[in-house]
Amino acid sequence: MSSTRRTFFLQMGAAAGAVPLALRPRGRSAAEKLHLAGVGCGGKGWSDIAETAKGNEVVALCDVDRDRLARAAERYPGAKTYADWRKLLEQPDIDGVTISTPDHMHAAVAMAAMALGKHVYVQKPLTWSVFEARQLTRMAEKTGVVTQMGNQHRSNVHWRGAREMIRAGAIGAVEEVHVWTDRPIWPQGMDRPAGEDPVPETLDWDLWLGVAPRHPYKQGAYHAFSWRGYWDFGTGALGDMGCHLMDPAVWSLGLGAPTRVESFGPKPHADTAPKWSTIAYDFPARDVEGVGSMPAVRLYWYDGGALPPARVTLWPKDRPMRGNGCLFVGQKGNLYVDTDLGPLLLPEDRFADVARPELEPWNHYQDWANACRGEGRCVSPFAEAGPLSETVLLGNVAYRLGRPVEWDAAGLRVVGGGADAAPLLRRQEREGWKVDWLD
Repeated sequence: MSSTRRTFFLQMGAAAGAVPLALRPRGRSAAEKLHLAGVGCGGKGWSDIAETAKGNEVVALCDVDRDRLARAAERYPGAKTYADWRKLLEQPDIDGVTISTPDHMHAAVAMAAMALGKHVYVQKPLTWSVFEARQLTRMAEKTGVVTQMGNQHRSNVHWRGAREMIRAGAIGAVEEVHVWTDRPIWPQGMDRPAGEDPVPETLDWDLWLGVAPRHPYKQGAYHAFSWRGYWDFGTGALGDMGCHLMDPAVWSLGLGAPTRVESFGPKPHADTAPKWSTIAYDFPARDVEGVGSMPAVRLYWYDGGALPPARVTLWPKDRPMRGNGCLFVGQKGNLYVDTDLGPLLLPEDRFADVARPELEPWNHYQDWANACRGEGRCVSPFAEAGPLSETVLLGNVAYRLGRPVEWDAAGLRVVGGGADAAPLLRRQEREGWKVDWLD
């Protein structure tokens, strides 16, 4: 084992102690280029690397798919290439890492990178499980690295404008929120495919599986996109879009952990997420800094074509309902926002004279890169992205249990939860892929 990896494993094993000075993040001046690495080069990984690389240098790339890796290497010819992210992290000159793998590998890669003092940008959802989200939050605080989750819409003018208007009381007190998505746009609600196909020569299937249970390779079933619908690898429509579309409510209303989560939809499936679902989250009343007291909130999530009832939306009858959105129901009216529209006050004639905030867009990617140099801060650090991801992922726990979840956030447990709840909150990693968590 190399000295770098020895240091890493010693650090992870000594979780209760302070991070050694040698592993603290290396700072760079504003004039210096960051040395960045990308783990996961296809799909969203392609754009994550491209956006964070502007003005910086990509020095390492990793993908288990040799074709995807080769394509990225053509774009960044100076970068060293790896199939195994653990080997990539041995490269000493890396300042920051973008992590854009399937959901099940986010936490393992991010924990290892942070332990080595490397800044991390991790795609949403932050993790596969509630436990992992809590661990990444704690690890970020412990190491002091710069962190950002890839829910980039938090940086746009729509999300931020909605937050300003909600906090200014434009629609009065909010006790109800409705959030919906047109996902899934991949298969869900079906059995796992039978049989086995030859693994392509360009794919390292064992590395792709990583911490997940071993399953035979099946052409087109998992890699490179349909993994999202399978519980062993993905987090379904809720995990894919919840960290985007629930974020305006969590952020604007200062929502902490829910106390109760209940799922309505098809009977739970052992292997895959549902074709559609509706989930209700209950949040307690709370005091929000800079705002004051806010009432208890019930938030409804809808996916797979499910939509909020027309009676609550106040949506204009002459326009079709948009496919993805977040709607606040206030005492004075409603506020709608999505990734490219809003804040829209409803009914429109009631709020015709209300001015909208005039804001400049932020760059979610470059703000992370700048913060890695000590300039400014990230808008979605793990201190906020971790709790948001926990909330989102609790909806999957409630669906898979098939019963309401009374949640003890401090204890990270389902109140009265049986043996069936534990594996939904925390995965047991596959042999040879154990992660040294902080607990």
